[in-house]
Order: sequence, then structure tokens, then C-alpha cells
Amino acid sequence: MKLIRGLYNIQPEHRGSVATIGNFDGIHRGHQAVIRQLHELARRLDCDTTVITFDPLPHEYFMGGKAPARLTTLREKFIQFDRLGVDQMLTMPFNARLAEMTAQQFIDDVLVRGLAIKALVVGDDFRFGKGREGDFEMLRRAGEHYGFEVIDTETVSDEQGRISSTRIRDALAAGDLETAATLLGRPYSMSGTVIHGEKLGRTIGFPTANIRIRRTVSPLRGVFAVEVECIGYGVTNVGTRPTVDGKGFLIETHLLDFDGDLYGQHINIRWLKKLRSERKFDSLDALKAQIAKDIDAARAYFSQLESQTN
Repeated sequence: MKLIRGLYNIQPEHRGSVATIGNFDGIHRGHQAVIRQLHELARRLDCDTTVITFDPLPHEYFMGGKAPARLTTLREKFIQFDRLGVDQMLTMPFNARLAEMTAQQFIDDVLVRGLAIKALVVGDDFRFGKGREGDFEMLRRAGEHYGFEVIDTETVSDEQGRISSTRIRDALAAGDLETAATLLGRPYSMSGTVIHGEKLGRTIGFPTANIRIRRTVSPLRGVFAVEVECIGYGVTNVGTRPTVDGKGFLIETHLLDFDGDLYGQHINIRWLKKLRSERKFDSLDALKAQIAKDIDAARAYFSQLESQTN
């Protein structure tokens, strides 16, 4: 899949596709339905598929640190779209210039002169442009004028209502990873490059692979049973490590039955079950005892998991 970083990096070979626009945070089952529509349209029109998205997300630009927790980083989003067979992703920095761009300018500069799209798939409640002045009807009229189709997205719902990023955030915040996985169509995951830490885990007998959270706000906090893709099972703490006066959020994963060097490697952590909330212990010995209990609880869970799949 091709990554186009910004409007000015669009090349002639990127033009003439069918496109969709959105935040696509989480790339959940609703987003996946949009991509299926996009593929069907691309087959009919014999062209490529393009996803137009933003980084930072618009609400992060306007809300700053008060913005909801992001579910997927740009890199994670790229990987998921690649797995869904999308041909190219245009990511635009949502900054002051883009915030001031009128809806008509967006249509002219991005959709027409930039990508020269053949068709656009968006929801009928989609709003865009300065002051959110642009809407589905404006896009439909523009399509008639410039010669591209505008098609409404399908709505994907379950018994609780429309599948949305907000519902997934709420499930993750509550530690309900099963519901989050159902809405996503896969276990929730976070990824990053393993960095050197303070080596405290190694000194107390539980070495960890550490990654920084590439998000303003973490959607998860606590201790979890996890699977690290292509490596194995583990126990992960995501938080501030209050027992050792940690500063800033960190993801620390103790891999079970693993002895190797992961420094500098990019790993993907699938969150399977919340074991407990993060808390401060009176001593390192108390922390060690609790970690041992966490590992036992995780092993019991993994054993049950494997018995269900056999």
C-alpha cells in the first residue's frame, strides 16, 4: 500500500481512484464495511482505492489534551488498511491551514485537482470544511458538476446500536476487552518499538519489553494478559508505575517463557484480558509478589484459551 504524506506529495499515479474520507480511529467493523464498499466500487470502475485521513485527528487539534483517547496511531492505521487491501492512504496534517480551508476549497484542492477521484464513499452525516459547512448534499452536487459519484456508506449496528469508536473507547476504559474485540472484529492492539528502560524489571526477576505510548491519552490502563504477535504470551502493565515513582505512561510487557533481545524491534501487543487495575505497593517485595500472582492468573487464562481452541 502506498502512503501519501500531504497534498503536495500527490503524484500522477495517485490520481483517478475511488476514495473515502474519515478519522477511521480503530478501523472497526463499521469502517471495514466502508472499505468493502470502496473495493466493490473500484472493481466496477476499474481503478484503485484511496483512504483520506488526518494526523493529528481534527478533534485532537481543537481539543488538545482533552481529546478522547486515540485507538490507532498512524502507523497502526496504515497496517490495518494494508491488511484490508487498500491501495493508497493520503494522510493530511490537520493544522491551522486545514482548519481554515473552506468546504469548496477541500473539494477543489483535494478531491478534484489533487486526487481527481472517480467516486467518493462517505456517510450522509459527514461534515467537512471550515465551520463544518460542507455536507453530503454539497458533495453530491459537486460530483454532478465535476463528474464523480458520491455514495452513502452502509451503517453497521448490533443490538446495542451503531458500532463506533466511542463505544470501543468506553469498552476499553471499562476493561471489557471482549466487547471491544467484537466491535473491532479483532482483539484490540497497540504497537511500538522496544526501548531501553530503567532495567528495574530485570533486577526483580521479571524482565520487560518496554514501549512508549504514541498517544496523547491512553485508552487502556492497568495489568493485562496479552499476546505479542509472532512472539508469544505475556503480562503487560500500562500506566505510570506508581510504586517506583514512574513518570509518563509506559507499556511494560513481561513475556512468558521467552529469553531474547527485543531492543529496537517493533512489536504488536494484542490485549486479551484485564487482570487488575494499576496500584501503588508499599514495597518492591509486595510488587514482586503481586507480579507473580498476575503471571499465574495469566497462565491460567492462556491455558483456558488454548483448551477452547483445541
